[in-house]
Amino acid sequence: MVLLFFFFFFQAEDGIRDAQESRGLGDVYKRQVSTQSTGTLRTNMQSRALILVVLAAIASIAAARSAAASHILVASETQCNELKTSIGAAADPVAAFAEAAKEHSTCPSGKQGGSLGTFGPGQMVPEFDKVVFSGELNTVLGPVKTQFGHHLILITERTD
Repeated sequence: MVLLFFFFFFQAEDGIRDAQESRGLGDVYKRQVSTQSTGTLRTNMQSRALILVVLAAIASIAAARSAAASHILVASETQCNELKTSIGAAADPVAAFAEAAKEHSTCPSGKQGGSLGTFGPGQMVPEFDKVVFSGELNTVLGPVKTQFGHHLILITERTD
């Protein structure tokens, strides 16, 4: 991040010097313009660098918490409970979850066994987020009701 700042700062200073030289400005005027332009440029570049540092800090905090989960989305709570029971009775619940997602989920992710990949807090609807970032790993959770329907959720990994 710091290297990126210095790269842009020195590129901009070079650009000011090149522009002054190409205009053929006199030495006195050139020094005055250089001091004013460079001072303003430094202030602008420092502000931009500060913004980049703050954004990087925010991104690293958000990246620190993440989860990987799969889900099955269905229309009714009854169907959700039936699927949960059948998945729970299976010898391999994770494989049974993926198969049930392919067969029953109304979400496009069902084709990939319900996998939603990795995501951070706030990327899913609040009801979903609450379960994913507090629920037990490798356990079928739900039904969870959202604006989209009823979900069964399988959290496969989480970093806190």
